[in-house]
Amino acid sequence: MEDESSPKAEDLRSALLQPTGCSEDGDERIGVDEMLQKYSGEFGPWQLRHFALVSLAWALDAFHTMVTIFADREPAWRCTGPACSDVDVCQLEPGSWEWIGGREVSTVAEWGLVCGNKYKIGLVQSAFFAGCMVGCGIFGHLSDSFLGRKGSLMVGCVINTILGCLTAVSPSYTIYLILRVLTGLCTGPMGTTAFVLATEPVGRARRAAVGMSVFYFFSAGIVALATIAYLFPSSWRSLYLITTLPTLFFIVAILPFISESPRWYLIRRKPEKALEIMRSITKKNGRSLPDHVSLVLDCDKSHGDTNSIADMDIDISGSIIDVIRSSLTRWRLVLSTIISLFCSVTYYGLTLNVVNLKTNLYMSVIVNSVCEMPAFTLATLLLGRFGRRPLAIGTMWFSGAFCMAGSLMGGDGAMAVGRMACGMLGIFGISATYNLLLVYTAELFPTTVRNAALGCMQQAEQIGAVVAPMVVVMGQGLPFVVFGLCGIIGGVISFYLPETFSQPLYDTMAGMEHGEKAREGA
Repeated sequence: MEDESSPKAEDLRSALLQPTGCSEDGDERIGVDEMLQKYSGEFGPWQLRHFALVSLAWALDAFHTMVTIFADREPAWRCTGPACSDVDVCQLEPGSWEWIGGREVSTVAEWGLVCGNKYKIGLVQSAFFAGCMVGCGIFGHLSDSFLGRKGSLMVGCVINTILGCLTAVSPSYTIYLILRVLTGLCTGPMGTTAFVLATEPVGRARRAAVGMSVFYFFSAGIVALATIAYLFPSSWRSLYLITTLPTLFFIVAILPFISESPRWYLIRRKPEKALEIMRSITKKNGRSLPDHVSLVLDCDKSHGDTNSIADMDIDISGSIIDVIRSSLTRWRLVLSTIISLFCSVTYYGLTLNVVNLKTNLYMSVIVNSVCEMPAFTLATLLLGRFGRRPLAIGTMWFSGAFCMAGSLMGGDGAMAVGRMACGMLGIFGISATYNLLLVYTAELFPTTVRNAALGCMQQAEQIGAVVAPMVVVMGQGLPFVVFGLCGIIGGVISFYLPETFSQPLYDTMAGMEHGEKAREGA
């Protein structure tokens, strides 16, 4: 099987390498990708260690995002009076029944979120994802500007630690709802910031595989969360406190050993700090970096070799307006955001829908999460063989087909197990799509507007995550119908996106338009 690190794939990427610039005094001026490939190593011990440390933030993301599955679960109940029978609690008189384990086992029991108030469960989850949607915009800007990737990750973790502790002592449902919105503001961008921080120091040949691999940590985080919830089932407040402590540990014991992105330093016109990190990478990877080599931005190479990066004032930024103005990228943006929306509804919906499967909650969550992991591996292996577009179409249709099959099964006995199996296979397919979209979208747009385009995609994902809990509360087979349609329609829309495998990663809008015209002419 040919993967993206094969010699043939390397030949296809040769056009991506920019010509090395040399100043009059013989200094070699190259970009980060060139330095990684030529001197520092594209993925050595330094990148492996940095990747593992940074990606732990994805496990924290899983804790803060999925904790409501267990904290907001509806516990079992029992009759306490003679006039009580095994029917719906909504038909019983108050005082004739009680929650098994007491009111403190979940928010549903403590605040009576059943019957006419059941919608409040979905409201909490949707409000959290609405906070994520806003947070992606706020922290996306901060990450690109003065805070940087590491600074944004640190601020988000500190705030989430405080909010997690406050949530554990929420005096009312309203306060609980507000705190979950605020938690979403910091949690939503956490994974994305970690993704960028983990992949930016990695060379071009290994970046896609590394980018896909960060999601193993999110799935592992869900498994760990389910295990913690199983071990501490008696109090939802204790669950929030316990799942917040790892974030505090991350701040104290992990963040000091994480490096800022050299690309961010270079964009911020701090080449000395960027070069310092690159020298550290080179040394830890057992290589050597000549003294005459210096870092330079692609856009600076045409401005002469005698100028210093720090002394230039070149506009290297881009905005979403630039994407919309270009007919080439406008439809790419529209289509990729719609696909991301449908994918997110299906992914988060299937994850949260375990409460409707009438099976063991803890085991269902663990099984669904474990099913995601081989999907990541398979998608990574197939990226270099089939390309991005066919893989996106196939995984979405695979998920949609099994969701439709799950909608035709009942919710009791063997049919419940069959529905759970369909949900597992649906998760398997949509997980591969969900992760692939980050890599795919990054390749669809040039560097000057890539972050803006990814921000729009992430906003669409959060909108889908807001919708998903409301679909889940419909119960029974209807959610599977919605998830199935989202997968099938998303796959159809993917047909209209261009293939990006073996294509250059363009730096500017003009370069992309020129390259695409040449490609069409050929």
